[in-house]
Amino acid sequence: MFTTFPGPSPTGSSGMASGESTAGSVPPGVPLPPRPRQKRSQVTRACDWCRVHRIKCDNNHPCLNCQNRGGQCSNDRASEVRTLPHAFREIERLRQRNQELEKELRDERDRAKNQAAVEAVVQNSQLLTPPSVAFLSPPASAPPLGPAADGGGGVGVASKKYWEGIYTSTARSPAKTWYGPASLLYFLSRLNTFLTSTLHQHLPEGYMQPSSASRLLDGPNAPEDGLAGEPNRAQPGDPIMAKECLTPTQEEYFLEFYWQSYHTSLLILSEDEFKQHYKSLWVGDKENRKPSPLVDILLALCMQYGMARGRGNSHQAPWNADVDANDATLAGRWHYCRCQTLLASELESPTLSTVQCSILSVIWLCCASFQNMADSTLALTARTAQMLGLHLPPPEDMPRQEKEMRMRLWWSLFVLETKTSMKLGRPFLLQRSQVTCGLPGDGHEAATLSGSNFAPLGDSTTWLSWNLHNTKLVLAARTVYATFYDKYPDLFGDGDSQTIYEAPLAMEAYADFLTTQMKTVENWAKDVPESLKTRRKDHGVPFSTDLSALDIEQFAPFWVQRQRLLLELLYHNLCTNLYRPFICFRPEASSPESLPSAAESCAYKCVSHATAFTRIMRQVMSTTDILAGWHEAFQWQWNCAMTLVGFVLAYPRCDLAPAVRDAINASIEVLGIFGNSFGIAASAASLVRGLNVTADHVVSQAGDRTQLVDEAPKVEAGNDSSSSMAVMTEGDQTGMPAGPGSAMLPEFDEETIAAMQGILEGSMDMTFAVDGYSSANILWPSLDMLGK
Repeated sequence: MFTTFPGPSPTGSSGMASGESTAGSVPPGVPLPPRPRQKRSQVTRACDWCRVHRIKCDNNHPCLNCQNRGGQCSNDRASEVRTLPHAFREIERLRQRNQELEKELRDERDRAKNQAAVEAVVQNSQLLTPPSVAFLSPPASAPPLGPAADGGGGVGVASKKYWEGIYTSTARSPAKTWYGPASLLYFLSRLNTFLTSTLHQHLPEGYMQPSSASRLLDGPNAPEDGLAGEPNRAQPGDPIMAKECLTPTQEEYFLEFYWQSYHTSLLILSEDEFKQHYKSLWVGDKENRKPSPLVDILLALCMQYGMARGRGNSHQAPWNADVDANDATLAGRWHYCRCQTLLASELESPTLSTVQCSILSVIWLCCASFQNMADSTLALTARTAQMLGLHLPPPEDMPRQEKEMRMRLWWSLFVLETKTSMKLGRPFLLQRSQVTCGLPGDGHEAATLSGSNFAPLGDSTTWLSWNLHNTKLVLAARTVYATFYDKYPDLFGDGDSQTIYEAPLAMEAYADFLTTQMKTVENWAKDVPESLKTRRKDHGVPFSTDLSALDIEQFAPFWVQRQRLLLELLYHNLCTNLYRPFICFRPEASSPESLPSAAESCAYKCVSHATAFTRIMRQVMSTTDILAGWHEAFQWQWNCAMTLVGFVLAYPRCDLAPAVRDAINASIEVLGIFGNSFGIAASAASLVRGLNVTADHVVSQAGDRTQLVDEAPKVEAGNDSSSSMAVMTEGDQTGMPAGPGSAMLPEFDEETIAAMQGILEGSMDMTFAVDGYSSANILWPSLDMLGK
């Protein structure tokens, strides 16, 4: 119940033990001050042994516990961050180190660029002739600049052996321009050299060129020779026919073509904004609209497509179109020229509309076969887009709709420039390393803001998704292309006079390298959504070379069907061109056994993609109107057809030869159908057919005449879409007796050669930059003339 408190210690009030004394004794009865607590020593990190046994450690090393037990004292996690201040200090240290490393990397890149530029200037100064001579006649032996490894087309070092291209004429003028090894022109020049050697006769340069609109005119605004004074022909002061002005009803008719054709595959316009703009041009005058370069170039492009489509659906005789002043490829040239006149006033202060007009002008020029004009216009367009900052991310305060339009406009231009440069084999104008603009969106929100009303294709796929996947495909192909051609100098030492076709071991290594790089494009195909694929019959696989028949969705709109087809056709066309350098024209390569395995595999993959492309085109063109009058598809078919012909001439006895010969006949059928739309296709069909006969003669020279006659597919009239086209007999078409030997080319006297060159000299520009980089060409003339 009671608490007992102890009394004072007998030793004294100080609490000290008996016998101890202090200088400052506290008097009795005065309470002692509190004794200060001894500060506990802080341990940064216990050693491993103390931490495991959960006992107190100290900061010594070894600690007292480890000394007493005679064991090893260790602390493997001493540097681990345990406190927040320590973490902040570590983050700051790492940030500073990262900045130092980035600065060192930038400095190293700048030094490398400066050194490369200096070396290029020094080397080029030793190679170039005096300016007065160099501008008139470019040295054919000067090594062209190769594409940069980053896909940007950087400066080439002259000391390296880049893959040289060719100089050839591709217009009515005899002036020659340069085309790189990736171009079809380069491939056809190799084919021409091979035939010259095999047939033992000289083939003039003009021998490989069919008719085209560019052979009639020096440019879109130039009158045809001898026609300037005829009725309805403009005089030199006004070279464009004024009667091409359209009525309001006609304008509306042609403009409607755009929204169901180019608009869904070239996303550079807002449909709502354009229609509002067009309506404003008629305010105050119901008969004459105000000038607009955008309306004029759209009319020119739609007239070009509309006339070709209309003629293609007219069911006239095959190959009936002819290249003349009324050819579909020249349709709308008056509106094109008026657009260029109006655009001249915008060059100092460009707008988004300026870039849109320029892109559409490039497409019109390509369709009209003015390939170098198209390339020059594309360069000006690229610089204009950079003036507007389209290559940079849009400003944050900009509306979402305008942001998306700027990104779609930039990447449409980038894709167009990439395909053109790869097609012609020329350095890229736009460098990816300088582009920070992101890819445009393709979701439902972006589709709602796009200005067009198209039904969604799936849960996550809209009408904008095609543009996104098409852009990714071109970027993947560009990466492979740039890496492949930039690798070429590494295969040869300085001063090596060999080419890739004279070095089998180097070709084998090169083919292995390409096969590895092509996985980038193959992986792209795996990521394409099902809603953008054309289904196959009999369990066939889209984007493959299994040659399965298409199962075209019957009730899908034309724009959906066209998007699906264009995406797969572009894929096969790009693969064909990337693999094509490994088709070798040399006597020892006439059998597959003489080729290295990797190079042979690449050549077979090339022709497999070209065959798959042709099988798709034959089914589509013979059973539907989806691609009727579509220049893009025609240019790709021409490219694949000539690749197939080259393969058969290079390897006439390989196992694939019969299937390839059947594909060549299918390509003739497709080109013949396009021949109803425009004359250049009719000429191309005749050329491929003549070369197919020439292949018979090449095989007969190798002693395989009987085998070829038995294996070659027969061309008969009235066949369905799975067989060869209905064409005239060989005797009717060429003016020579039918049979393999009929392909023997006659010797020409000087007068005949001069006449031929007068008709065929120059080159048709089979170029179509928006459609693919696979066109352009030294072409083959029909054998009709040669047999007469």
